[in-house]
Amino acid sequence: MAATANYKLFTPLTLADDLVLKNRVVMSPMTRARADIQTHTPTDLQALYYEQRAGAGLIITEATTISEHSFGWIGSPALYTQEHVDAWKKVVDRVHAKNGKIFVQIWHMGRLVHPSFNAKGDVVSASDVQLTEGHTRDAYGNEAAFVKPRPLEVDEITGIAEDFRRSAELAKLAGFDGVEVHASGGYLVDQFLQANTNKRTDQYGGSFENRARFLFQILDAVKTVWPANHIGVRISPNGAYGQMGNPDNYDMFTYVMKRLSAHKLAYLAIQDGFGFGYHDKGRLVTLFDAKSHFQGPVIATNSYTRDIAEGAVRSGGADMVAFGRLYMSNPDLAERFQNDWPLNPDAGYEAYWDPREGEKGYTTFPAYTEAKLSTLTIKSPVEDESPEEPKTAVVEDLAVTDEKKRSRLCPKEWGRLLRSSKA
Repeated sequence: MAATANYKLFTPLTLADDLVLKNRVVMSPMTRARADIQTHTPTDLQALYYEQRAGAGLIITEATTISEHSFGWIGSPALYTQEHVDAWKKVVDRVHAKNGKIFVQIWHMGRLVHPSFNAKGDVVSASDVQLTEGHTRDAYGNEAAFVKPRPLEVDEITGIAEDFRRSAELAKLAGFDGVEVHASGGYLVDQFLQANTNKRTDQYGGSFENRARFLFQILDAVKTVWPANHIGVRISPNGAYGQMGNPDNYDMFTYVMKRLSAHKLAYLAIQDGFGFGYHDKGRLVTLFDAKSHFQGPVIATNSYTRDIAEGAVRSGGADMVAFGRLYMSNPDLAERFQNDWPLNPDAGYEAYWDPREGEKGYTTFPAYTEAKLSTLTIKSPVEDESPEEPKTAVVEDLAVTDEKKRSRLCPKEWGRLLRSSKA
């Protein structure tokens, strides 16, 4: 019997009457930059990529732009024309043919856009706060400095909410199982949520309610197209990417999670308080906080291993766990996890999001076939092994090696936190 025979990670989860996931392993949204660089249309290569990974309980696509004005990443896909719909339908059909489920993540990049990407030469944000660290790339692939954004006018904000609605409508035409609103990562919605990028003095700035207004305006618009239990929202209250992070984030995102709870969404995805890339400017928002304030399914993300993920799910700390880099090099990750099969080596940084790499490091990683099973010796738990020293062929994600971080996520700790919350 496999060591994972009783793992809750591999049990079904019902998000809606017509949306049942076969397991709780989620493929994270990852910008891999293999769309057509001229039209932003998904390619046949991308269709193969997602088809290969259909063993996940849920696939969430890479961030997909809602309009020309919101676009700013070479090789990333879009969903605002019929051509985009037709191409995405090929992706969705191939995932569905493998009994998979797939949501599309929709976004606006805000101040991270370079002006060369749109005809207006325009960069917008909540306020005119410029990124001062790092660099971006222009529409021709050259390194370029970030530019100072222009604060959006109120009528423009309403127009962008409509762009989200329209893209969500096109997602339904393409056959997706749902949509995820990208409110994280330092992009436009996050720029409204966080105080360091939102200096507005109108109805979209200042108080928690005002800073969250744009997110809920988008959510209300998307709900005119999709039922709430086919909509997910992603937040990153702890993330530093895009020079984000504020001392009041804990309180701000607690407010956001409580309000999101009332919408009865398919899920809330959160980059929780462990791993890497944190702003260190205030109290971390953890999975425990998310489960306390959001009454619905929660997706945990950030450098999980299989067994730590199982601990989070089994203890009730999360309902699903998303994996990113492990899915890059292991198209059959859920199957490898469940069967104690070893993992492929990491894809390598150069393959992450360089459109010039093509299929290399993208669709070239093999699945762990039965043929390989017959030629490899895999260590797995057997009856006479000590339960204190189980052996497994699963290779841990190298991003989580710090024992202190591990202990924070162990099943006993999750259980203690949950019990104390109910006391």
